[in-house]
Amino acid sequence: MRRSVGPVRVALAVAALLGALSLVAWRQSRAMETMAALDALRREAGLARGERLELERTVHHLESRARVVPAARDRLGMHMPDASEIVYLPGGAP
Repeated sequence: MRRSVGPVRVALAVAALLGALSLVAWRQSRAMETMAALDALRREAGLARGERLELERTVHHLESRARVVPAARDRLGMHMPDASEIVYLPGGAP
């Protein structure tokens, strides 16, 4: 009876070792997949930040006085008022 116990223990130890190694390999492959997904999200976030900065620059340019004044003059017929055209209304600050 003693003889059959030794090979069984060795077989169980080998099976446990292979199971542990398989578990480690699976865990590492999942970690690599997660890292790849995280890397893709970081790249996407970087692109979104770049696009946001570009849009902010466009808005800043479109709101600038150098663009608004000529557009108001051309499209709406507006002009810079002379001193005689400015009217000050009485009243305090809101």
